[in-house]
Amino acid sequence: MASSLTNSHSSSEYGSNPVKEGEVRVNEMGSEIVEGYTCKPKDYDPERPIMHYKTLLLLCDDERCGKAGKDDRATHLRDILKDMGLNKGANRIKVSRTGCYGACRFRQVCQVTENTQANGNEKNNALWLRNTHKFKDDKWREIFTMLSADRVLVEELDDEVFIPMKVYD
Repeated sequence: MASSLTNSHSSSEYGSNPVKEGEVRVNEMGSEIVEGYTCKPKDYDPERPIMHYKTLLLLCDDERCGKAGKDDRATHLRDILKDMGLNKGANRIKVSRTGCYGACRFRQVCQVTENTQANGNEKNNALWLRNTHKFKDDKWREIFTMLSADRVLVEELDDEVFIPMKVYD
């Protein structure tokens, strides 16, 4: 049977595009994926390091936030990152889905986390973005460009983009 070769994140719906019989699919780390899964590698290596990222975006995809945008925002953002060449290399930006943060009033929320053990910018670490389901592609590209260039988001974006954080005494 002939095989096709596609990327593991080609699904438009999270987890709904498992590898089919006879299909060969490779994940971002270059590993072939197990039939019936969307990203599980066939050759499991417990000693293989994880792929480096400079910035990790934790995007709420739970009940309310996930429905706010009515699309698969994480996959769409990954596609933009691939187009910009920011899905690999020293300035890699990774997008991961999360469950509820308890900040539904600000939906769809996204936490910016910088890899400060490597080359992440500490000033962009632990920032919270609000109403990201309303961001157009140009806005995301602007944010991704800023993050990859180590520009400080709070110095360049409008205050209404951020969720204020209460710090207790």
